Amino acid sequence: MKEGIFDPTELAVRTKRVFQAIAELLNGKKRDVTEALAKAEIALSYAKLKAAEGGKTQYLLFLGRKEVADLAEAIHEYWDQIVPIKEDSDDKGKKKGKKATASGAPKEVKERIDLIFNGGKAVDVALFGRMLADMPEKNQNAACQVAHAISTNSVEREFDFYTAVDDLKPEDTAGADMMGTVEFNSACFYRYAVVDWEKLKENLQGDAELAEKGLRAFLEGFVVAEPTGKQNTFAAHNPPEFVSVSVRRNTAPRSLANAFETAMYARKGESLTRKSAEELARKAKSLQTAFGGEEKTFALNLIEAKLDGYGKAAASLKELLDMSVTAVKE
Repeated sequence: MKEGIFDPTELAVRTKRVFQAIAELLNGKKRDVTEALAKAEIALSYAKLKAAEGGKTQYLLFLGRKEVADLAEAIHEYWDQIVPIKEDSDDKGKKKGKKATASGAPKEVKERIDLIFNGGKAVDVALFGRMLADMPEKNQNAACQVAHAISTNSVEREFDFYTAVDDLKPEDTAGADMMGTVEFNSACFYRYAVVDWEKLKENLQGDAELAEKGLRAFLEGFVVAEPTGKQNTFAAHNPPEFVSVSVRRNTAPRSLANAFETAMYARKGESLTRKSAEELARKAKSLQTAFGGEEKTFALNLIEAKLDGYGKAAASLKELLDMSVTAVKE
């Protein structure tokens, strides 16, 4: 999520070290770190989250920072009631494990901890969802879906060959001390994502203001995001030159990937990007004519593509975002 937009309590962490994070917060409340760590492990076992080897959870947990803080507060409040529970054994001598621990927990404490696992109104959890294998009832379905980028044109893979010589090598400099190849291509890419506004609000416990802030940040980030890998080699700082946002109601989302089932081809002097945008607009209009649905579309068109009435024009990314968010709220 975009840095500086959100308060830390409105975001989540993905970690196996939740026990340590809780212990650190409890240490700030004048609790002994070692004892706090033990209490955290016991308390979370009430919710069927048990520590694995090394004092970590068995898998990465995606938790709102508020959830972690609330867990620490609950442990602090019920400190004396959080004690180890002896695990019973079945007829074959095997421990009953997580279920036995959860069922044997103090009812008041267990109910309080259970209520905390609600996503914590973390925007990133609300958008991208989470799965807690030991607490499937606390899973959260994602409000957004993001497709892999595809090229609108046919792509040929190319190779960049490199060599390097040891600067401290003696006078004999024959031969390379390192060599290899890096694969790359150049293409016009189509990227697609969809956000379910009602689901986003639901995941954020009805907080429409926070949902609006999250939606706008996601849309902006999706548009301006650049790859970070191999940037020193390729300097791929190319913002998109055509962006469209469709606000659809009471109907299914609509990807336009099939616009490029037949690869785009630009003749000498033609713009591949412009041709791709024009084909996208053509496909969008044909699908709208065939299938209908309530829709408002806005377009940022920096390449002067001929859209033939597709979308309301936006002069800047800010204006595009303003119009899109306003349409969602209407």
